[in-house]
Amino acid sequence: MNVQQLVPLALPRGRPLSCELCGGPAQLRCGACRVTYYWKAKFDTDTAYLTPWIYFASCAFGTHDISTSGGYFHMANVFFRQNKMDIADSLYTEVTDIWHAHFSRLIRVQSQTLTSPAEINILSEEEEISEEPLNEAQQAEASQVLNAILDIKEQAPKQQPAKTASVVHALAMLHYLILDLPKAHELGMKAFLIAKQLPNQDASEAIHSLLKLIKSKLCYTK
Repeated sequence: MNVQQLVPLALPRGRPLSCELCGGPAQLRCGACRVTYYWKAKFDTDTAYLTPWIYFASCAFGTHDISTSGGYFHMANVFFRQNKMDIADSLYTEVTDIWHAHFSRLIRVQSQTLTSPAEINILSEEEEISEEPLNEAQQAEASQVLNAILDIKEQAPKQQPAKTASVVHALAMLHYLILDLPKAHELGMKAFLIAKQLPNQDASEAIHSLLKLIKSKLCYTK
C-alpha cells in the first residue's frame, strides 16, 4: 500500500470519524480495507514513508496492537522534530496506551493461571485466557520506546502527571514481567507517588495492585 491508495473520506452529515493515529478529524480512508481512517496532514513528504508500515500492521494486527505501535512512535518523533507538539503528544500517548494495555493483559493472564478451573469457568468469554509472553525483541522495543517517551514527558515545559504516571506504570509492569523485581518496585513506587496527586485515583489503585504483586514475588524469592 502507498499513499495513492488513501482516498477522500465521504460520510453522511453527523457521522464524524477520528484519525486512528492522532485523534484529529479524519479526512482520508484506506482504499483497500476501508477500516482505518487518517488525518490528511499525516501524509506530507516527511511522514508518507511511514504509511505502509502503519497500514500493513493495522490491517494484520489492529490499530491498537504492539506491532503497530512502532509506526506510531516514529510518526510521533517526526512531528516532535517539526515542533507539532500536540500531534506528537497524542501519538506518544497512543503508544503508551498500547503497551500499557498489553502488559496489563499479560499480568492478568498470569493471575488467571493461578486460579482454579472452577474460577476460570466463570470468567467472561470475551476475556483472553492465553497470551504469548514477551520475546526479547518486544522487551527491547518496549524498554527503548517507553524510556524515550518518559524522558520527553519529564523534560516537557508543561508537566502532565497523569500521562507520566501511565508511562512509569507501563515500565514497572514491563520489569515485573521480565522478573527485574527491584526495578519494577522502584518504578511502581514512582508511578504510585505521581498518581496519588491526581484527582482520579483509578490509576493509583491499579498501581497499588501491581506493587502488591511485586512484593509477593520479592518475598517468595527471598
